[in-house]
Amino acid sequence: MPEDKGWEDPRSVNSPRRILSFSKNRKATVYFPDSDDRDSGFGVSGDQGPKTSEVYGFVGSITTVVATVLFLVWAYLPEHWLHSLGIVYYPSRYWALAAPAYVMMTIVLAVGFYMGLNFLATPPPTSFSMIYDEFTREPLHNGPSTDNDEQPIEPISDIRIDQINDLMFNPR
Repeated sequence: MPEDKGWEDPRSVNSPRRILSFSKNRKATVYFPDSDDRDSGFGVSGDQGPKTSEVYGFVGSITTVVATVLFLVWAYLPEHWLHSLGIVYYPSRYWALAAPAYVMMTIVLAVGFYMGLNFLATPPPTSFSMIYDEFTREPLHNGPSTDNDEQPIEPISDIRIDQINDLMFNPR
């Protein structure tokens, strides 16, 4: 049986995390370096532990699941079952329907109010400020070049309304 050459074997795979070496018998040997062998610098950071956003996300997701389960238990279990579980103080069942309805209507009205404010803040189409404002950039006109050299790309600018009307409404 030929001896295993390790790195010289054309079928071996080199990875910073592990080294796979396939022999002719299709057996794989896996090498995981020790945790003390971290002088390569791959995947090692000075920060240890979870990030703050990960912790908040985890706690928020668990809280949401627990609150949803408690809401569904309160909304669907009969009163005598809740009393048998030792739960005697809870809100009226009216809020099982009213709270979600109020939340949904608040969201719908907030979106409608937001859209209405945007319509009020937008000038009418006949306003001169719809054509020119303080951010309008006039195109720079350099005379046409007589030689066939490449022209540089013109700086970004607004298209004048007469050019837009000409392009849209005058057939060629």
